[in-house]
Amino acid sequence: MDGRDWKRFLFPYEQAVEELKIKFKTLRTELKRREEYAPIEFVTGRVKKISSILEKAKRLDVEMDDLETGIEDIAGIRIMCQFGEDIMLIAAMIRERQDMKVIYEKDYITHKKESGYRSFHVIVEYPVQTSLGMKRVLAELQIRTLAMNFWATIEHSLSYKYKGSVLPEDVRIRLSRAAEAAYILDQEMSNIRDEIVTAQIAFEDDSSVVTKVLNDIQELFYYHRVREAVQFQLRFNELWGNDEGEMRKLSKEVEAAMVKAKSANRVQ
Repeated sequence: MDGRDWKRFLFPYEQAVEELKIKFKTLRTELKRREEYAPIEFVTGRVKKISSILEKAKRLDVEMDDLETGIEDIAGIRIMCQFGEDIMLIAAMIRERQDMKVIYEKDYITHKKESGYRSFHVIVEYPVQTSLGMKRVLAELQIRTLAMNFWATIEHSLSYKYKGSVLPEDVRIRLSRAAEAAYILDQEMSNIRDEIVTAQIAFEDDSSVVTKVLNDIQELFYYHRVREAVQFQLRFNELWGNDEGEMRKLSKEVEAAMVKAKSANRVQ
């Protein structure tokens, strides 16, 4: 191990991971608020451990002075989605972003690894603003389905257990079969994707109506329309979980009452 200050070396990567996580989580939230389809299910990230960096550098014959360019996944982000089709949607979104530069892509879905590993990797150059100025770091964005991620997590654990040796043949075969099962699951989910997405949108739409009704009722209390607010609250309690159509009617009534309350407040 060289004598570098590893905390200082890794800090830009730690900052990059935190910023990238926030950006992709925010993208998901924005799409949902705009009532558009959000292909991102959830996002995680990590900075590679020092021991893992050194092991990879040795395996790839990367000189210590070339770690920043020779090891592309010191900063790693995992973007999970529900359906296989979502992977290319997310990749397209990444290519269009102005706050990072795509260096190249690795398609382990079309061309799976021998172990059965499937994922889509995008290597990006990301600018980090530090106290010492701007620094561009490489980061690996892994895009995969929930099924792919589950398999990859298990495979990683087994590789760690048998570190330094080849996986036993029976384990390797069963792991390969599990990879194909995960792939088949993704294909089956894709076949009923439209039905699932429609159901999810309907659920979120109903949830947003409930949220709006409750927020508007609270606003009526704020404008001292206590009697109206209490009556609306009682009707909400009767309708909640029973009649979605009537809940939507109630939402319009509460909204109309809110408009009158605000108008009256302006006149005063």
